[in-house]
Amino acid sequence: MKVCHMTSAHESNDARIFRLECCSLAERGYEVYIVAQGEDRIDNGVNIVGVGKKPKSRLKRMLFFTRKVYRKAVKLNCDIYHLHDPELLTFAKKLKKQGKIVIFDSHENTLEQMDDKMWIPKVCRRLVSKIYREYATKVFYELDGLISVTPHIVDMLRRINPNTWQITNYPRLTEFSPVEKECGLRICFTGGIESQWNHDIAIKAIGKVPGARYELCGWPDEEYLKTLQGYSSWASVNYHGAVSYTEAVEIQKKSDIGLALLQPSNNTGGMLGTIGNTKLFEYMMAGLPVICTNFTLWQEILNKWDCGICVDPNDEDAVASAIVYLKDNPTVAIAMGMNGRKAVEEEFNWLTQEEQLIEMYEKIGGRV
Repeated sequence: MKVCHMTSAHESNDARIFRLECCSLAERGYEVYIVAQGEDRIDNGVNIVGVGKKPKSRLKRMLFFTRKVYRKAVKLNCDIYHLHDPELLTFAKKLKKQGKIVIFDSHENTLEQMDDKMWIPKVCRRLVSKIYREYATKVFYELDGLISVTPHIVDMLRRINPNTWQITNYPRLTEFSPVEKECGLRICFTGGIESQWNHDIAIKAIGKVPGARYELCGWPDEEYLKTLQGYSSWASVNYHGAVSYTEAVEIQKKSDIGLALLQPSNNTGGMLGTIGNTKLFEYMMAGLPVICTNFTLWQEILNKWDCGICVDPNDEDAVASAIVYLKDNPTVAIAMGMNGRKAVEEEFNWLTQEEQLIEMYEKIGGRV
């Protein structure tokens, strides 16, 4: 069966789209294509169909680049089309009219996140959000299946379309191979350098802890990065820039603590939280104790497995105190790290989600 994943916003090697979903489908014998920015290639049995460089302009991407993605995708004449971006929903309807099976993968709370988009002028943000929500709801109702990553979003989508599945971003389980730690206390963050992750709070907190370093890597919001670099405590940061997944894993292994100070938003269900984010589970897989936002869902995981400390993400003193506690209690920190690793081995790994993905495809694909 031929399957085409379409994205106009993500990289072709996106962790969820490529490394988790598409590689799993290819391993199970599906003929898999990803239509995305970049060049043509074959990687791990997945056929990447490149559509060139993505425009820097968000408007040009939404109006024109999406059409390039659609034209390339429709030429493949696949059985199932799996869409990953809200801006592609107009093409979902066209694909349905051609008799194709269409799935929409809601990585985030797309029905409500427009209220949080700073690039939409505030004066019309609420109206744009309302129009999108009404349009998307109608499209979702007509699709063959919906996917999302965390319970509160899945519940919302299931009220629109009962063929909704929860497939979250738990990491692929890898062999645990401890590495020799470097001198000093190293706190890592591997992901987007954006304000939603409270790097300003993190940098100020780490600056208060003698000998502590912030191992920071990921694609930056350039303006936000400039602001961070202006802090006197930036001297405590080792900024690696954008790195590959393999390099990020090595940085995690050499670190002592994993940090995830995500701000509450519509996407997280406020203080409920999301299990769709990879940070928490990647740190746990690397055997690191975690310091993270005190979301309800994250607190439940950390309390159950005793693998870290939850804090108010806007309280730099609370963050600094958590770092100092783990620094002064290395035996506790090591035990927390091992507990987190065990949690991933037993519960929070991709194999559990892969079975859900294959079950969904077999159920929906049976209609071909």
